[in-house]
Amino acid sequence: MRRTRFDALVIGSGPAGSVAALVLARGGAQVALVDKAAFPRDKACGDMVGPRGVQLLTDLGLPMPDGPHVGDMLVVGPTGRRVRMPSADGLTYPGHGLAVTRTVFDRMLHDAARAAGVTAVHGRAAAPLEAAGRMDGYRLESGEELRADFVIGADGATSGVAQAAGLVEPDKVLWGFAIRTYLAQEVDLAAIVMWEPTPWRAFPGYGWVFPSADGGANTGLGIATRADRQAGAGAVRSLPGFMEHLHRVGLLDQAAPEVLPRRLGGWLKMGMVGTTPASGRVLLVGDAAGLVNPLQGEGIAQGMRSGQLAAATLLAGPGQAAERYARALVAEHVPYQRLTAALQAALVGRPWAVAAMARFLTAAASGDALAGGWAVFWNELLEGAPPGRHRSVATALTRFGDTLTSRTAVARWFAPLLDFSPERRR
Repeated sequence: MRRTRFDALVIGSGPAGSVAALVLARGGAQVALVDKAAFPRDKACGDMVGPRGVQLLTDLGLPMPDGPHVGDMLVVGPTGRRVRMPSADGLTYPGHGLAVTRTVFDRMLHDAARAAGVTAVHGRAAAPLEAAGRMDGYRLESGEELRADFVIGADGATSGVAQAAGLVEPDKVLWGFAIRTYLAQEVDLAAIVMWEPTPWRAFPGYGWVFPSADGGANTGLGIATRADRQAGAGAVRSLPGFMEHLHRVGLLDQAAPEVLPRRLGGWLKMGMVGTTPASGRVLLVGDAAGLVNPLQGEGIAQGMRSGQLAAATLLAGPGQAAERYARALVAEHVPYQRLTAALQAALVGRPWAVAAMARFLTAAASGDALAGGWAVFWNELLEGAPPGRHRSVATALTRFGDTLTSRTAVARWFAPLLDFSPERRR
């Protein structure tokens, strides 16, 4: 018979949840890892593990999955102008990312957690359990009850754990929606594409063409919606037109088929804004905590790192665990997330401003110093970047952005979080 009481119950077995469970189990904790899907399973994603994620795999002693290395990247402006953003080794991360399908990557991490002694549970978390007025586990749809000293919410952007714990302010969240497909197309350089369906009326988001591990291309489109989740359908409707644009600017060799294969969409919760990362016995990691880069949609590396931080916090002792985890997460991510979330919020709903910014960046960033500095800033790599002109430019961009956004409503939302106190967030 399966045990029903654990040190930690992790809801969701994506990269963040599996890493949290893995590190906890290696530290001697009894952990249950619950996921509604059976593995292997697919996820809507660009399938890109960034440099920090690659380094974390090495730090955890995990095997590197097969897939093309992704270094330099193109940014393609709405007029077709291209800027090559260089990639370089950092002091704390390699100079490349890795393209690997979520079917393969998530299963690898899930299996590693199981091998470390985690109890894997296939089931849907139905309702939180309480004891002494605090969350004490979850009842599954099957009726089984799993209780734990701590619950880690790793159940994605629409996290039920976050909602049950009262850690989300829905009207403050910066939502996005992304949809992707796979095409039989070789990709020499990964590209992020800014698109204007009509001149000077920019699409409120980003598109991409990334290499896929099977030799094809992962191509997709993401839309920023702020608090309006109804607007996510815009990405689905716009995908065929975006694919035509990719063909016109030479990123696809031939027009996309009328019926796009393996289309899959999913929600993004960006920039941490609107979500308190922890309270009491509940810690949020990955997409549940809003740890998605508001500028380019990356979330795997941030999710894995948050899982590692959550696990390390609990292994250090239960006393004030939520506060200690929140402080660690804030120190590592909030300076960047606060700035970029404010920028994104300011641009959504202003297609002329988005178009002007995209045209300016792809015109101005033709030199190596600005292109390299923008790459460091864009990919949240300033901490650990080697000394030099790229780091200097990224530092200047960060300071300018902080000044520009410091008085925005989004930036003000973070003020209590910077001096974390759950009572102040209520």
